[in-house]
Amino acid sequence: MSHVEFVGPPPKQRNTKHARIARELRAHPKMWGVVRKPDTLPRAASAAQAIRDARLPAYAPAGSFEAVARTVTAGGRTEHRVYARYVGGEQ
Repeated sequence: MSHVEFVGPPPKQRNTKHARIARELRAHPKMWGVVRKPDTLPRAASAAQAIRDARLPAYAPAGSFEAVARTVTAGGRTEHRVYARYVGGEQ
């Protein structure tokens, strides 16, 4: 007996977390938003690079989003943030 169920191609994931984030950023062009708060600065930097390079289809084409990683300390608490904004591009 087969342990694989053959049902056809997978559905397109149009309502992923990243699709929702990109949609919100596009609705407010040129405005910076905090889109993620990872545990470490290297993770924040990696996420920002992935947005800039459009490694996920939600942020395509590459260059249509700016993103940066910053460490912010406020009220004695430090957190790492990924800021992003939509700057335009083909849709």
